[in-house]
Amino acid sequence: MTRTILHLDMNAFFASVEQQANPALLGRPIAVVGSASRTVILTASYEARASGVKTGMTVGEARRHCPELTLVVADNRKYTHTSAGIMAILRDFTPLVEVFSIDEAFLDVTGSLSLFGGAERIARLIKTRISHAFGLTCSIGIAPNKLLAKLASEMKKPDGLTVIPPEAVGRILDTVPIREMCGIGRQTERVLALYGIRTCGDLGRFPVEVLTKHFGIVGTRLHLMGLGVDESPVVPEEEAAEVKSVGHSMTLERDIEGRDEILRHLLQLAEMVGRRARRYRVGGKTVTLTVRYADFSTFTRQATRQEYTNASEEIYREATTILDSFVLTQPVRLLGVRLSGLRHQGEQLPLFPDERRRALATAAMDGVNERYGGFTVTFGTLLGEEQGSRVISPAWRPEGIHRVEVE
Repeated sequence: MTRTILHLDMNAFFASVEQQANPALLGRPIAVVGSASRTVILTASYEARASGVKTGMTVGEARRHCPELTLVVADNRKYTHTSAGIMAILRDFTPLVEVFSIDEAFLDVTGSLSLFGGAERIARLIKTRISHAFGLTCSIGIAPNKLLAKLASEMKKPDGLTVIPPEAVGRILDTVPIREMCGIGRQTERVLALYGIRTCGDLGRFPVEVLTKHFGIVGTRLHLMGLGVDESPVVPEEEAAEVKSVGHSMTLERDIEGRDEILRHLLQLAEMVGRRARRYRVGGKTVTLTVRYADFSTFTRQATRQEYTNASEEIYREATTILDSFVLTQPVRLLGVRLSGLRHQGEQLPLFPDERRRALATAAMDGVNERYGGFTVTFGTLLGEEQGSRVISPAWRPEGIHRVEVE
């Protein structure tokens, strides 16, 4: 049976949310940055993009393109709240919703077509509801599979609606540059260009044995992509495979060098990781520390414990031990802590009184923070600190153990 898949992509999501939150920004060129002291553009409004402002530019470069550019510091809570609301709207049309990132989702509406009057009508209803609820626009692609639906959503922006019917797949792919296909990066594009492959049509017609000789098993996948073939299902949250780690990283407000300041951020990260692990009743044995220097060079080191844990203090202790095992050679731009080697933990209280008191105190602190947000109750060391990174990963997802990777 032919499936009908929708891919929804919110338009200039962070910037659009900021414009809706502050009407004075509507219609103006704005760019979202990680903090007031950071110099890289996270995303820009379409008004700014029209002047040449792009994600990844420095603020100085962006201002050369658009002198009237307004900078807005990112606000994760706005984006996550809005994203969760949008995903709730999507689930009103089908239970088969796969959250792809904070501003993207796939929907399998094959079973909903007769109920709502067809795929295009579903797409227009979704666009209308999101507009009414949040004042935001999105682009939607409709196609027989996820690969083509994502390609379709990129074809008309902003506020687009594009359909790739099964009978038109070959004709459309014949002219689509391979770089526009999700999953083909710059390096792969350069290698394929050496074979004279520049469009998806070229890729689909190219001998698959040559591709597999160069790329291995990936060559077969590339061949199928060139033909527009993708059998992967839309996987809703409750069916998604369990992740193997719980992690959190933060781009710092400014580059730091002092050990005490680094340790405060590590404690904050350890508490974020521990709280999420406890929420989903998992513990882990391996703690990984990630450090990114001011010049963007990055390294990771890890340590494995004898026993499983989800206690913030123990995660912090392991991260500190890792930090002390080497000499920092530059100021630090980003820190990350990850807990892996997970297993589900029981709910019983510890046997010994001291451990039981700590567990009860931790549970009480988690309860307050879950209800009132962030670090309402926190370690004394963190009092007075601004909590959390202002930069959220595009891969952030609204809820569940699958949504734990935040940058």
